[in-house]
Amino acid sequence: MGAPVLNGPFTMPMFRDFVPRALQPWIYVFMAATFQLSGGVYLGALGEMVGGLSLMREDLMMCLYANLAGMAVYFPVLFRMKFRFTNRTLLTAAAAGALACNLLVPHVRLLPLLWALCFVEGVCKIQGTFECMSNIQLWITPRRDFTSFFPVLHIVILGCMQLSTIVTTALAYHFHWVWMHYLVAGLMAVDLLVVRLCTRHFRFMRPMPLYGIDWLGAVLWAALLLQVAYMLDYGEWYDWWYSPVMRTLAVTSVATLALGLWRMNTIRHPYIEPAVWGYRHIFPILILITVVEMLLASEHVLEELFYEQTMHYDTTVSVRITHVVLLGVLAGCGFAFWWMHVRRMSYVRLLAVGIAVLAAYLVGYYFTLSADIHVSQLYLPAACRGFAYAVLSATFMVCLEEIMTFQHFFQALSLFNMLHMVVGGVLGGAIYTEAFSRAMADNMSRYGAAVDGVAFTRAPFDMGGFMEGFAGRMAEVSVKQIYGWAAYACIALLLLFVLYDAPARRAMKPIPLWRTVGSEVARSLRRIVVRR
Repeated sequence: MGAPVLNGPFTMPMFRDFVPRALQPWIYVFMAATFQLSGGVYLGALGEMVGGLSLMREDLMMCLYANLAGMAVYFPVLFRMKFRFTNRTLLTAAAAGALACNLLVPHVRLLPLLWALCFVEGVCKIQGTFECMSNIQLWITPRRDFTSFFPVLHIVILGCMQLSTIVTTALAYHFHWVWMHYLVAGLMAVDLLVVRLCTRHFRFMRPMPLYGIDWLGAVLWAALLLQVAYMLDYGEWYDWWYSPVMRTLAVTSVATLALGLWRMNTIRHPYIEPAVWGYRHIFPILILITVVEMLLASEHVLEELFYEQTMHYDTTVSVRITHVVLLGVLAGCGFAFWWMHVRRMSYVRLLAVGIAVLAAYLVGYYFTLSADIHVSQLYLPAACRGFAYAVLSATFMVCLEEIMTFQHFFQALSLFNMLHMVVGGVLGGAIYTEAFSRAMADNMSRYGAAVDGVAFTRAPFDMGGFMEGFAGRMAEVSVKQIYGWAAYACIALLLLFVLYDAPARRAMKPIPLWRTVGSEVARSLRRIVVRR
């Protein structure tokens, strides 16, 4: 059904007449934030969930990757859904799906079913967020300027990511970890009530049928993403290639990739078209976001190892760092907005700034980590991490929008988020975990051989206390070593950006070949001889 057109440049005709016009876009901001707060599992209560569900840490991390995979794979059909169904229908389905998944997840013990629920919740999460933010895009930027829209979008996305951890930790400490699921279910119920009371069905065009969508291709891409995530997540637990499970999974992953590429190049309307790969700079953007995510995976591996094994922090202590990261995220989004939208300066240089701040985070942790520090000494490096993550995420998305046409943008955005949300993080986590295991074993053997054997002859000797302190120190040394290598990699990446964007490189005259120099010298000598 239609709706009366309001006076003014920006209207939201899906709202009923009694809803104040100034309040309408803020309602959608609130709903987008509630969708971003939702998830299949919540990392702020990971330790409590391991005991409460009798699952391994890898099982719960796989739930997270399934949730992120659902979000990443669903991007190419977001606009098709928007053109087929009304905004009210899509928001109702997304909120109801997220509500049902959050109520079911705490009571499910069968892992494949748990992963499926988290995947579906990811689909609902991105559908609800997209519907809310796409309808207020013109309110944020009347000219559809993505240099202002994407920084604002990342305030909602990254800000709610940090806020979710803070709220989950508080609820798990004061009540029980399952209360976060109940809170999100309650927020989804509020969304359903708002949609039911305040909105109506509205179409700005005739509904477009869902013909021509390659659903089998979507299944293949989702299967490939989940296979890669499973292999990298469980790799250490299965002892990598010594396990037949890992070898079989590697073969099936290659087969899935080959089948997906074959289907992409043989059918008329594939889920991700081959033309997406032909845009200039698409590969550098995808590679860079993967490398950045690999470096940032230290948050979920190295930092947690240091907090737990060296400092023995409670979750209520380590979450204090998340508050600082949230401030860094807000500052990073504001800085990206100022750089790209207000000053209109180079995206390449903004990426260099983001990578420089990321290097500052890695170097800061390398020089700060010690068993003798106070938690407040980690605030500045943690803020740098949040700042760098916000700047790089917003800038990479703007760069992707600049090089793509609208026809292929959401397909490229799906590939981008497959690497951004899933592959980069899980690959970096696997590398950090394997590097820590090897460094820990090496340091235990090196430093253990230097322990004075006479000390063991004293009676009484607290062997348990000695080994606990010794293992904590070795974990500290190992984490510092890996942070050092990660800092080297990040600095090398920064130098590549600096060399690429160096003004002297463009102004420098080309250096002639030695043959040309020799010819010039010979001609000069001949001219001298002739004059004589």
